[in-house]
Amino acid sequence: MPNVPSPRHGAIIASYGRNFLAELDSGALVRCITAGKKGGVVCGDRVLIRLSGGGEGIIVERLPRTSLLYRADAYREKILAANITQVIVVVAAAPSFYEELIHRCLAAVEGGGLKALIVLNKSDLVEPTARALKTLELFKQLGYPLLSLSANRDITPLRPYLNGETSVLVGQSGMGKTSIVNALVPDSAARTGEISLALDSGKHTTTHARLYHLDDASHLIDSPGLQEFGLKHLHEADIQRTFVEFRPFLGHCRFRNCRHLREPGCAVREAVAQGQIDPRRLAAYHRIIG
Repeated sequence: MPNVPSPRHGAIIASYGRNFLAELDSGALVRCITAGKKGGVVCGDRVLIRLSGGGEGIIVERLPRTSLLYRADAYREKILAANITQVIVVVAAAPSFYEELIHRCLAAVEGGGLKALIVLNKSDLVEPTARALKTLELFKQLGYPLLSLSANRDITPLRPYLNGETSVLVGQSGMGKTSIVNALVPDSAARTGEISLALDSGKHTTTHARLYHLDDASHLIDSPGLQEFGLKHLHEADIQRTFVEFRPFLGHCRFRNCRHLREPGCAVREAVAQGQIDPRRLAAYHRIIG
């Protein structure tokens, strides 16, 4: 009976359709597919791979995840990354960004028990930056760290936030995520080309997440640009708790099942009236629960 080699441990660092690029713990790169109809493997996942020769292999098992970031609308869900510790929401002074996307991203972050950092890119644009900072002050007051920088000029201010973290960049297209990656990982374009060649995918635009190593303990995942962030995977009661400023008032409404819409005796709405919760946040919550 021939010896069947034991599966090797590795991590998914890029994907394209049903094809994946994994990095074995030895550092070797392996082109992979999933066994049979198994799916659900995403960038950042730890996996077991059975090598089949020629730098190729089959993913036979996905190992347990420590965290997951994903979005979902009424029709499908999209997993963005696994085993991350921090979500970096990238916005820019120009073009203008959707405040709604930030509310939703932060709700997903809180729902996943992750850290959040908001980065305002292109801060060398003085007047647009002043307007953007005025909008973002709300999130800063809620306790979310806010960092202004110009990735094309100096990425240094971001580096301390990345140490020891596995971070994923999320945001709209045009916010400068690629500029941030290029500044942090100077050979990222070359690596992207290698990934495209390995996956035989031709021109490899950012349609799937990909992982880069900053050092042995710090990693960065670039994700495709977002125009919306559905939260259908979260129950309404859970969404209430993702709004951090709501938490002191939850359970103090007159009705146990209060949705904080028009119910009498609503502690959350009373907190808004007293200036303890910003009305923009309550309005965002109402839009999310629809």
